[in-house]
Parts: sequence; structure tokens; C-alpha cells
Amino acid sequence: MIQAVHTYRSRAAALLMPAALALVFGACAEDDAETVQGPSDLSYDPGTWDGVNYTAQAPVMQRLTRAQYRNAVADIIGEEIIIAGGLEPDLASNGFLTVGAAASITSPRGVEQYEASAVSIASQAMSNSDVRDRLITCTPAGDVDDACARQTIETLGRRIYRRALTETELDRLTNVAAVAGDTIDDFYEGFSYALAAMLQSPNFLYRVEAGEEDPAGGRRYTANELASRLSFLLWNTTPDDALLDAASDGSLLTDAGLQEQVQRLLADARARDGVDNMFAEYLQLYELEHLSKDPTIFVHMSSDVGDYAREETMRLINDLVFDRDVDFREFYVADYTFINRKLAAIYNIPAPAREGFARAELTEDGGRRGFLGQLSFLALHSHPTNSSPTLRGRFIRETLLCGTVPPPPSNVDTSIPEPSPDARTLRERLEQGHLNVPNCASCHLLMDPLGLGFENFDSLGRWRETENDAMIDPSGDLDGVEFEDAWEFGGLIAEHRNLASCITRNVFRYASGRIESFEEARIIEGLSESFEKGGFQVQELLFDFIMSPGFRKVGAIESTTSN
Repeated sequence: MIQAVHTYRSRAAALLMPAALALVFGACAEDDAETVQGPSDLSYDPGTWDGVNYTAQAPVMQRLTRAQYRNAVADIIGEEIIIAGGLEPDLASNGFLTVGAAASITSPRGVEQYEASAVSIASQAMSNSDVRDRLITCTPAGDVDDACARQTIETLGRRIYRRALTETELDRLTNVAAVAGDTIDDFYEGFSYALAAMLQSPNFLYRVEAGEEDPAGGRRYTANELASRLSFLLWNTTPDDALLDAASDGSLLTDAGLQEQVQRLLADARARDGVDNMFAEYLQLYELEHLSKDPTIFVHMSSDVGDYAREETMRLINDLVFDRDVDFREFYVADYTFINRKLAAIYNIPAPAREGFARAELTEDGGRRGFLGQLSFLALHSHPTNSSPTLRGRFIRETLLCGTVPPPPSNVDTSIPEPSPDARTLRERLEQGHLNVPNCASCHLLMDPLGLGFENFDSLGRWRETENDAMIDPSGDLDGVEFEDAWEFGGLIAEHRNLASCITRNVFRYASGRIESFEEARIIEGLSESFEKGGFQVQELLFDFIMSPGFRKVGAIESTTSN
């Protein structure tokens, strides 16, 4: 009988295989948190989008990222649960893990990892009396109690699948618990098999958002799918009971009901985690986990520097978006930051606190301000031993301004001359190399003049005046506007004509799990204009986007054929 249970679990896991994903898509159509000041003044005018002929795109099927998986398990099962071992790795596409999650294929090894994780989580849950009693509120009458098992599966399954389970699903999972409980002679251990089956189901591991016909015309996300989209955007985790209740009673499909839930989620402390993750993917801060510098050159380098750099940037974002809810352009010109003693040593300024992170003031004499003066930008977009105007400039051009830099030819020589008496600084060497070669100059002129503005900062982000005993020249121009140094450059980014549209476009990509279509570009343009006119407030942008057709509408599932 145990073999039957294992066979059921294996079949559930096998549904994750690429060949079955299309079938799964069609079949699945169906603790007190600390609160912070929320956007109570946000309101939506449904007339904003009247007259827009919007053609929604086909849905995508996003696998939960590792962070989303861990957050969901903590919220549903309990924070006591330890997720040991590896999971299928996240892959970035266009800089976003969420976009990569919609294009990734789960490998056979990944199926095994999800199964092992599900079994471990279920075993821990049923072995911990506090967790078990929280999940199973009924008292089983014996080793097999279909009524108690079914009641628990129905309640718990709604959180795991982010929707109500069908009668067929309830029957199958209840039978799994019964077969296992009867064989093992233990209700709770038997129930762990049903829980493990749910935790390795595609209904949990994938965000199944197929949509439905909209009575008003076109297609829309269902109420449960909208709840999932909303929660993963604003909290980066699964919907809570209140959000699922709003989906069940249909209120989430109304303007008023959706507005109420958006305000509730933004006012919750978990919104900080959600917005943190959005910007971490937008700015590719997940790469800081792999930050590498030569410790023989950079004595301040250690394994925790990448984590500290991310924390500094996240604290600035939280200050702008939640603590003060102000113009986000300050992100590029802030004359203050939040650092600990380690970062203070790298920045060569007094530590603002003996322990932990605290606010530190920055001065023009120090040369750095805003995000572009932080280690998370300067060190991440450099080589292990040397700075890189090309890497820094490319990030600014493509990620912050949404420009396009063509890829280099396959046979191009990317080397630059070694330092010499005639070319001691990197600027001088680039002028002899990339910027003087016709095949290279056309692309490098889009990047290098921007990155050269940060040459006062070495590969780790420490300030320097000279390179090879020659004075560094950090001047340049951004799209025809001259700047003297990195301090001034931050102000040009804050006022750049592409900034509002680029932020809006990246919010759309993060939330949608794909690149926008031509039709969706019109929605983005309208949101961008509102974002700019409203004073670059991120909470307002998120609210407007969620209330727009770009978040609520969906196209038909694209049919596929096979020979």
C-alpha cells in the first residue's frame, strides 16, 4: 500500500515535466504583521482607461522563484520549517528572475528536488506539534479519519493551490491520506503524504493564470488568479486568507474591491519585502550573492560585503517608498545613505552606529551620492581587479534608461592597451582602444562615456583621485548634456527624459513575467505619464498599474500542435 502512495506522489511530481505542462495549464483553469503607513489617499478613476482599445497578450505560466517558494512555505506551513537542500535554480531573462521563471523548464533533477523538499516539509510539519496543531484543527478519530483529513485538505489546500480544490482533487488527496494512515497506523504521518503531494503539485509550484471570458468584453484574470498576481507583486508570496476571501465573494473583480485590497496590502509590512524584491530584480542585485574581488588588492573585501551592499540599497528604497513616500528620483541624488561599520570603512567616512545599519550623511567632497555612489552599483559592475567604464555604462544605458546596446561581433577583440607613459588612466587607454576603433566605437560611445564618470571609484567602490599616478578625469556627457563628475551625473539621471518610462516598463515586466507587446506599450506610456505628473511616487505607480487593464486583462491561451 505504501508503494501506491509513492506511486501517487511520483505521478504528481511527473506533472512538472515539460511535456505535461500544457496539459496542466488547461486542467488547472479552475501571525500579526507590523503595519506601516499606507497610501490611504490613493483612488482610482475608472474613466482613466476609457477608450483604450487594449489587446491583452496570452498568459504565461510562471514557476515560483526560490524566494517565492520559501516565502509561501513560511506563510502557509510555518516559519519553523527548514527548507534544506537545493531547488531548481532561478534563471534571469532580460534581467528579471520572474521573466525567467515564465520561460524556464523544470529539469528531471529539479522534479526530484521539489519532491524531496515537499516530503521534508511535510515530515517536519507533522513532527512538530505546534505546527501540526495549527494546520490540523480537528481531532482524528483514528489512524484513518476521512472527514478530518478532507476538512484539513480543503482548508490548507486553498492556501497551497491559491484557489478552492475541486471535488476530484479532494477525493484523491483524502484517499492518499487514508491509504498511508492505514498502512503506517498513524493519522498524522499518513497525512504528511497528502501534504507532500500538494506541495509538489504544479498548482503550487506554478502560478497558473489562464484567465476567463470577461462579461464586459475580452478576457480577464479570474478572481483567484488576480489575488495571486496581486500578492506576488506586492508581497512576493502567496495570498493570505483575506485576499482569497475577496476572490471567493467576487469583490476582487470590482474596482472598489480591488482598490480596497491594494491599499490593504501596501499598508502591510510585507509590502516592503515585495517592493524590495521588485527593485532587487530590476537592479539585478541578486548578483551580489556572487560578488568577487581580489582580496590581495582589496583588503576590505569579505564574503558578507555583497549582502551589506544589497541591504544599503534596500534601506534607501524603503525610506523613499514607504517611510516617506516621496519622489523616487531622490534615489539618484540622495546625500545620505544607510550603512554599517564595514561599508563606512570602504567609503572612508565615520560609521553612523557601533552596531548594525544607520543613516549617514554624504558630502560633495566625498564624491558619492544616491544609488550610483553605492557599492551595489560600483562594485557589481566592475571586474574582480579593475573598474569597468563599459560595464557601468552599459548598466546605466540599458537598465536605468532602457536603451539598447547591440551585442559585440563574435570575433571582436575586447582587450585594451596596457598602461603606458602615454596612457596611464583607463580613459586614455580606452581612447586608444575601443573608442578609436570604428567597429567598436559605435557601441562603446553609448556606454564608456557614462561609465568613465565613475572612474574616481575603484573596482570595490573606494574613492581615488589618481590612477597610476595620473589624475583621473571623470567628466563627460549624457546624451549631449555635460557633467563634471559622478556627483553631477546622478542629477542628470534623475532628470533624464527616459527615467519615468523606464521604471514603469520594468514594473510591468516584473509583474507580468514577460516583455511587453506593442499594445501593452501604450498602457505603459499612459502609466508613465501619470507617474511623472504625480511626482514619481512608487506606491502611486503600483496602484495605477494594478487598476489598469495591463494588470487585470489577459489574452487567450495560445494553442500548440505537435506531430
